[in-house]
Amino acid sequence: MTRDELLAEVQRRIQTKNLFKHILAVEAVMRRLARQLAEDEERWGAAGLLHDIDYEETKGDAQNHSLLSGKIAQELGFDEEIVDAVEAHNEAHNLPRKTMMAKALYSSDPLTGLIVAAALISPEKMLGCIDTGFVIHRMGEKSFAKGANRDIIRSCSELGLSVEEFVSLGLEAMQGIHEELGL
Repeated sequence: MTRDELLAEVQRRIQTKNLFKHILAVEAVMRRLARQLAEDEERWGAAGLLHDIDYEETKGDAQNHSLLSGKIAQELGFDEEIVDAVEAHNEAHNLPRKTMMAKALYSSDPLTGLIVAAALISPEKMLGCIDTGFVIHRMGEKSFAKGANRDIIRSCSELGLSVEEFVSLGLEAMQGIHEELGL
């Protein structure tokens, strides 16, 4: 399945504009991490696009969220590594994250929310107007972007990356698609 075909499938299933932007942000971060870690950018990007493909169907049902995404990924012909990464990104299942892809997806998901929140409190409300230090500073504020689980973001250490490196790569990736994100 090409990226365009997968993107069309995601757009068919996801109607919420901000959720779609989140999915694009996670894809961008996954692609950037793949380049950094010498992994397959297309496959990692696909995992990013698939991770919340079920969200509107399972909204409010954490026990089924991501398991349905994994099933959809499998039905679309994606392999076990991608299916496992998609299913394991939801901490509610406590599934092992056995691969670098799974570890990357798990930590990237909340990172995108933290970065978006940081951009939105900048006067310009633009990704290009914030830097890694700004995001790291905000990460230290417990009341800021409470939904962005800091422990999960810090699990980037399992990828061999410091939090600063991880935030920098994530911010760079999202800045690269700022127009699509509206930031």
